[in-house]
Amino acid sequence: MVTAPWWKGAVVYHVYVRSFFDSDGDGHGDLKGVLAKLDYIESLGVDAVWLSPIHPSPNRDWGYDISDYEGVHPDYGTLGDLEALVAAAHARGLKVMLDEVLAHTSDEHPWFADSRDGGADGEKADWYVWADPAEDGTAPNNWLSVFGGPAWAYQPARRQHYHHKFLRQQPKLNWRQPNAQEAALKVLDFWLAKGIDGFRLDVAGTFLHDDALTDNPAVPPAERTRHHWSHASEMQRHLHDSNLPQNIPLLDVIRRRVDAHNGDGQGERFVFGEFSEEEERCGAYCTPQDGLHSAYTFVLLHARKLAAQVFREHYETLGRFPGHWPCISLCNHDIARTASRFGGGEDVARLMLALLLSLKGTTLLYQGEELGLPEARSLTREEIRDPVGDLYWPISKGRDGSRTPMPWTEDPNLGFSTAKPWLPAAPEHAGLSAASQDADPVSTLAFSRAMIALRKATPALTTGEIEMITTPEPVLAFIRYEGATRIACVFNMSAAPAIFGDERLAGGEILTPSTGEATLDGAALHLGPHAARFLRLA
Repeated sequence: MVTAPWWKGAVVYHVYVRSFFDSDGDGHGDLKGVLAKLDYIESLGVDAVWLSPIHPSPNRDWGYDISDYEGVHPDYGTLGDLEALVAAAHARGLKVMLDEVLAHTSDEHPWFADSRDGGADGEKADWYVWADPAEDGTAPNNWLSVFGGPAWAYQPARRQHYHHKFLRQQPKLNWRQPNAQEAALKVLDFWLAKGIDGFRLDVAGTFLHDDALTDNPAVPPAERTRHHWSHASEMQRHLHDSNLPQNIPLLDVIRRRVDAHNGDGQGERFVFGEFSEEEERCGAYCTPQDGLHSAYTFVLLHARKLAAQVFREHYETLGRFPGHWPCISLCNHDIARTASRFGGGEDVARLMLALLLSLKGTTLLYQGEELGLPEARSLTREEIRDPVGDLYWPISKGRDGSRTPMPWTEDPNLGFSTAKPWLPAAPEHAGLSAASQDADPVSTLAFSRAMIALRKATPALTTGEIEMITTPEPVLAFIRYEGATRIACVFNMSAAPAIFGDERLAGGEILTPSTGEATLDGAALHLGPHAARFLRLA
């Protein structure tokens, strides 16, 4: 019998370190803070911890602009602190994964300084994506930055533009340059040798660009939605600055580099990617044979309506890629909190937790989601720290609403820090702290622990396949199966009662936990508002 790798069906707990727990009273979270809360993380029943970027950074984009890949940001502690955290996690049976940002660096990274200042004939001249200006001095082509405006910045020292898909302080590393590519791969080697169990790769679809710098085509005006107009870069299809088919063999190189460390006594490693565009990328770029082990896209992260069709279509799309194993996430540091995005408060929070933990894939659970936290919408213009919020205010407050400090107690600053936090503790989170919920056997935290326990105790929910059932709205239903075991998972995605009938339900055993009210009458499941039920089929 072949044993599935540890990550297949695992629950990975995503820690945004700066906002998790402040151990030394300086206002921002740190690695010793994660260590101090490791017992809490273990109590959830998760399998791994994914740390947001912990490397030195000027923090133009809060760690996603790295200036030293082999260091630890002083705000977070030292390399010794990270090693202590990894050792303590491993002692508890928890894996530790790092968030690696290898598609671009900070403009304060020594590699970029060498590329900028060494001239066109310098050793690292082509380690970044440089291009001559157009005849009139404007940008080389029409590529747009995700954060607004042209994706090019003019550099007088070279009399050229350099490409940046995000902030101008985040120059694009040229993965087509063999030495630059090898330097980036050695970053993975360095941390794997330190005992790290794997990586989440930031913007994994952007490693390669079109060498000819071909213009991106426009999204036809008739197809543009409010989202396209709100984010100007979405008004073009990113076919030439990212999402190239050549990414597949390159991502396979990364995966093989990670897999090469599997025989060092530390167990199997895991590398998954973030793909911001179409879900087809996710399926095509991560197969059992090629590309990364797994990935996620923003399809479910951007969803805002409790529509069964969205989830069915997602799996129908991924089903076109045999053997693909997805990562599933409903919230992270870039996305508004689930409870607020879908509306409905605690009932919807539990419904979506039940759904998240029963869908096929590796679950990515963002800190605070297990508490049912809402978005921090009370942040003022002066309190915003996110460059996206700075750019898009007042249309958007950016991503800080999901990055506010984790609420540990009902004390000042919600137990996160004894000092003024880097972002205010959200008043919306009062009464929802880990401590207050830990003492309540019917809290959302208790429900989260029970759901994770059910998942881990039921192979069909962990590593089983999925069969989506076509149902009219508002019911979402599917069967997870492995061997002879079949688990029906049924969700009422509305605030009104609903009925789901299927002859396979007859004689089914209702499992716990569950949320909302429901009764099984023969082969008909009567569901109250926002109810979820799991049935072991006869």
